[in-house]
Parts: sequence; structure tokens; C-alpha cells
Amino acid sequence: MKRRLLLVSNSTLHGGGYLDHCQQQITEFFGKDVRRVLFVPYALHDRDAYTKTARNKFQTLGYEVDSLHEAEDPVRAVRKAEGIFIGGGNTFRLLKSLYDSKVVMEIRKRVMEDGVPYMGSSAGTNVATISISTTNDMPIVYPPTFAAIGLVPFNINPHYLDHDSSSRHMGETREQRITQYHEEADTPSVLGLREGSMLLVEGNKATLLGTTKARLFTRGKQTVEYDPGSDLSFLLTDAH
Repeated sequence: MKRRLLLVSNSTLHGGGYLDHCQQQITEFFGKDVRRVLFVPYALHDRDAYTKTARNKFQTLGYEVDSLHEAEDPVRAVRKAEGIFIGGGNTFRLLKSLYDSKVVMEIRKRVMEDGVPYMGSSAGTNVATISISTTNDMPIVYPPTFAAIGLVPFNINPHYLDHDSSSRHMGETREQRITQYHEEADTPSVLGLREGSMLLVEGNKATLLGTTKARLFTRGKQTVEYDPGSDLSFLLTDAH
């Protein structure tokens, strides 16, 4: 298994700029072998502006950025990519556009078979998992399926929020929504990535990075909290 993934909960952490909180992990992840990163801006409507934001940030880290929306042939662009970064926004819009561009299986092949490093943030992290069923986003468009790229055998809930006992909000908590998901049969585990956390996957090894804990939801079991630095490799090998 050649996959290398950096799955980030959020693009911007309170008090900082775009990708500031994970820029060290980004440079360690892509290293010096990658010079150009293929950016996928499909999750936002203004793809030109989004690409400019990503391009400016990555240039400060020493990487050039090509955007998939600028490519004449998206499939060929993925086949040539040295590294891939899919940014956040609306997960439904993102997944639909990935299928429309016919790059879902191509990205999977490049990452799983060729070892091309894949970074995702928020929605880009959602689409790296089995499905987008545990996204927080509104279904503003309808992708052909909720099935995602499937780079890991579980789901992730980015921007995971704990229940605030002082809040008067009467809607469902994030925990209740994930519990509802697990009321359906054959649903995989869900890793709740709080803002500030990220998951590094190297082959069959997974490590929690960042500054906040993550919470694991498994159907029929108690939830478990994991500290930064925890080994979560079991999520890649066990049946979840």
C-alpha cells in the first residue's frame, strides 16, 4: 500500500490565516520531491479566486500550484500530478464535480497504486473517505452517489463540535447526528476531527496530528477520545 494522505479538519483555524496552522505538516508531507501540487477548487463557486488563495499560500511554502479547473483534460492532469490537494467548501458540490470530471477513480489509482501524496481539507477530507454521508454540508446539488474516493475504509466528520451545555440551541448535536448515521446497517466508524486536528496516513499507519483531540464513533460501541500523537492504524486494517 503506497498511499500517503494528510487529512485536515479545517483550512483556517481561529486567529490565523489560510492553512497557517498546518503549514509545517504540509511541507513535511509533500517534502522536496514534489514541486507542483494539483489543486482541486471544486468545492467553492468562485474557482479562480479559490485557486489564487491556494496558489499564494503554497508558493510561500515553496510549491507551485496547478488547478484542475484550468486543465483542458482533467483526467490527464491527475495522471501527471506530483501531489494533489482538494480544498474545503461544499462537499456535495465537490463530489458532483469530481464525478462530472471523471477523476474519482483516477485520483484513487494515483494515490493507492502510484503513491501520489493526497492532502484534503474539510470537504477534501470528506471525499477521501468511504462516503460523504457524515459531512456537515447542505445538499445544494446532487452527486450521482454519496460514495467517495475511498482512500480510507472509514468516514470522517471534519469540524467536529462538542455539545455546549450552556447553549440554548435545540437542534441535534453533532454526536446525535453521527449516532443517527450508525442506526443504519453496515455503517463504518466515524472519526470526529476537531478543528486543529489532522490525520496522517502512510501506507497502513495512521497518526493523529495537530493540537486537538479526535473522537471515534463506532456502531454499537462507546465513543473513544484520542490525543494528538495517537496511533490510529487499526482504523485502516480492522473492519469498521
